[in-house]
Amino acid sequence: MPATVSVVIPVYNSEPILPDLVRRLGSVLPGMTCDYEVIFVNDGSRDGSWSVITRLASEHSWIRGIDLMRNYGQHAAVLCGLRAARFDAVVTMDDDLQNPPEEIPRLLERLDAGAHVVYGTPRAEQHGLWRDLASQATKLVLQGAMGAQTARNISAFRAFRREICSAFGGYNGPYVNIDVLLTWGASRFACVAVDHNPRAAGASNYTLAALIRHALNMVTGFSTLPLRLASLVGFTFAAFGVAVLVYVVGRYLVLGYSFPGFPFLASIVAIFSGVQLFALGIFGEYLARMYSRTVGQPSYHVRSACSGVTDGADGGDEAKPA
Repeated sequence: MPATVSVVIPVYNSEPILPDLVRRLGSVLPGMTCDYEVIFVNDGSRDGSWSVITRLASEHSWIRGIDLMRNYGQHAAVLCGLRAARFDAVVTMDDDLQNPPEEIPRLLERLDAGAHVVYGTPRAEQHGLWRDLASQATKLVLQGAMGAQTARNISAFRAFRREICSAFGGYNGPYVNIDVLLTWGASRFACVAVDHNPRAAGASNYTLAALIRHALNMVTGFSTLPLRLASLVGFTFAAFGVAVLVYVVGRYLVLGYSFPGFPFLASIVAIFSGVQLFALGIFGEYLARMYSRTVGQPSYHVRSACSGVTDGADGGDEAKPA
């Protein structure tokens, strides 16, 4: 087992779940490492999650909290927590107890066996249809960078060495995907089958619009696949246009008259116009991302932070500024 462990957890509207999550972490972490910390990153929650985090930090010396200015997204919040992590091994997990804290030792054991990154792959996922579809789209894009088998096993439940974070230490942009960033510094990926429980309270915070936005950002932010698709579609329809031209000219030469019908010509024009607009839309997405990087839009911005007591004793002291 690693000597020290940092657990990074992005938080969004999970006020009733956090105390139980801390209780379970507090029963698991002491038995597997000599020193540890849990970093909660409040990603613009609209409930009392930050108040709960500050209270928990005042009660436990191993809890730290970071409050972001607004909701930047799960991956940006994780990136913020990774940059605040201090210990040898880093574990990331969700805040809804779908990732059981009791499974953390199994990930760290596989990490000790030589893997750079270990994913806790759910035996049976407890997500809805739209979340599963967006997850599959994301994994499809990741196959090019991670390999097909590894991409099928990715999840938010991960363990890796903190030194890997140096590979993307200078990354600063509005579109973040932790799994892609990990490929910049890791080459040996592994997975461990773990339990995946239903959400402990409330409903998933992922709306259909958020899932579509995440999949789109993933595809256009870290892959050239859409550009290649636009080229392929353009080539295909160009070949189709040439075939139509050959047919029309050949018909005129053989039969003495051209192919009749305005609807046919209007349909061809509409198809080619649609393909052009589709390609322009893809180019526009990439230009928008280049613009965001040019103006220096950050991945996140921290409002405040808190940390637990520093005398080694749990409870009693107020949370101190980090």
